[in-house]
Amino acid sequence: PVFDTEATKTTGLASRLLSERQRPRADLFWSSECFRTMELARAGVLAPMSGEPFDSWMSDRPGRWRDEAGTWFAFAPRARVLVRRSRGKDDAPGPTTWEELVDPEWSGRLAMADPRFGTTSGHLGAMDAYWTALGDPDRYERWVDGLARNDVKVLTTGNAGVVEAVAAGEYDLGMTDTDDVWAALERGFDVELIYPRHADLDQAAGGTLLIPNTVARVAGGPNPDGALAFAEWLMSPEVERLLAESSSHNIPLRTDPGPWAVPDPLGVDLLEAARLMPGAIRRLRDRLQQ
Repeated sequence: PVFDTEATKTTGLASRLLSERQRPRADLFWSSECFRTMELARAGVLAPMSGEPFDSWMSDRPGRWRDEAGTWFAFAPRARVLVRRSRGKDDAPGPTTWEELVDPEWSGRLAMADPRFGTTSGHLGAMDAYWTALGDPDRYERWVDGLARNDVKVLTTGNAGVVEAVAAGEYDLGMTDTDDVWAALERGFDVELIYPRHADLDQAAGGTLLIPNTVARVAGGPNPDGALAFAEWLMSPEVERLLAESSSHNIPLRTDPGPWAVPDPLGVDLLEAARLMPGAIRRLRDRLQQ
């Protein structure tokens, strides 16, 4: 197996698969997020996985938990959240929406991971896609401007580094994922997570972004039968249970999520989010550099 790094996350692996597509060395791409997998599918790097049990998995949810052509399948998502130091009884509850992060009270108090990599970049694309679908295409631009005014700090240590910086008291809030918060709690860090919404309470499906694991077969890989067998195992309820019971506490899709259920998941087109992601990243980075 070839693993990613905390700095470049799955972006580095996706770039490697693109560079090797004329002579693939890999058979299977197991990604802890979905957006680079979708980019690879568009680039023709992936091959369909068909037949049972692939045809029946999430057959009613093409475009969200599986590719319509069967080149990738989703399982065991994480949630996109805020982390903060555990509050005392007299502390304010913190932001309830992502847009509250642009309020002046959070100026200089917010950290995020490098938006070019990992789930941070996918989240930016999802925000742009969701707010545009609500009929307000300039909403993401206003949010980006607000982050720049509030001097958001971009950390190169990934989402885990964001959690550690908040736990150390360097920042009051951090944009991260549930798995990094759960792991920090297991290590004894004095932090808690917040599930901010992307829309007001009266907007259905305006809550928390879920970012699934994805599995995909590499086109032309040397061991296609082994790739399909391993993919079938990854997609099983057993693996989702193992991931839910691990320190990352991923959220099962095929069985009852139990205590890891997320309130009101965000109803966003993940394919559209992946399409808008490069532009969303560029607009944020340009604004912060200005």
